[in-house]
Amino acid sequence: MSGHSKWSTIKHKKGAADAKRGRVFTKLIKEVTVAARMGGGDPEGNPRLRTAIDKARAENMPGDNITRAIKKGTGELEGVTYDEIVYEGYGPGGCAVLVECLTDNRNRTVAELKHIFGKSNGSIGKPGTVVFKFAAQGQLRFLKADVDEDRIMEAAMEAGADDYADDGDHWLVKTEPAEFLKVRSAFVAAGLEPTEAEVTKIPLTTIKLEGRDAEVMLKLYLNLDDHEDVQNVYSDFDIDDELMEELLG
Repeated sequence: MSGHSKWSTIKHKKGAADAKRGRVFTKLIKEVTVAARMGGGDPEGNPRLRTAIDKARAENMPGDNITRAIKKGTGELEGVTYDEIVYEGYGPGGCAVLVECLTDNRNRTVAELKHIFGKSNGSIGKPGTVVFKFAAQGQLRFLKADVDEDRIMEAAMEAGADDYADDGDHWLVKTEPAEFLKVRSAFVAAGLEPTEAEVTKIPLTTIKLEGRDAEVMLKLYLNLDDHEDVQNVYSDFDIDDELMEELLG
């Protein structure tokens, strides 16, 4: 999928359905808990926790839920211990797939993910199989209806962002992962609140898919993302906009 707006299309259409099932809250609570366990319960000194809290608030998660998740992570409340695992594999057409998981049962998770890959003519590989095909990048999105290009360009320069781009209905601001929180804080201080803000992984190159391969690859992506232990799925497939809309219904 070339173009960030296509990823946004998938996320937004699927996100609405996930929210109704409470799946979004479950995944966000896991991330908040693990972030607090890894770096402490103070978001000002824990960038990962700060980002997790921002995402939770963006989904209207109650503050009490966030506080409990933090306390479970720091050990103030009893809770489940989650392991972070990244699985690497291939889908239809040789497309690379990265799957970031938080799980309390590694054996269960890998067995279920192998089944999902297998149903879509894919497979899980060894560590290092495809990770080199992706690069980390900080991203912030701003609705075009709320801010014009001149202001985005000026704010991006002042904040020290790498670049900005047209992303359909949004402006997309790109940053180095290490500069992400600083850049985000600079935009907020300037009165510009992003609709989305995250450190993600982008493919260095893409593979064009059409027809049956496109349909099966998109199903694989959605089925992986739907798994309760999966936090993020990244792939390097490229599907035309019209076909993407048709497949997503």
